[in-house]
Amino acid sequence: MSVLTIALPIALLLGGSALVACIWSIRHGQFDDLDSASVRILVDEKRLDDSRPNKTGSSDHRK
Repeated sequence: MSVLTIALPIALLLGGSALVACIWSIRHGQFDDLDSASVRILVDEKRLDDSRPNKTGSSDHRK
């Protein structure tokens, strides 16, 4: 019986802290958008060749 006096409060403390962490993450928007990150790699970005610098980072000014 003495094991229950130690194990039961520890189990309640761990369960309560998991519940608090779950409620905190739901309220702070951690589970709002689960799909966009996995689909983002499949979508092509709009390419604006005029506004993007070339690979060296400098603008292409040729004389």
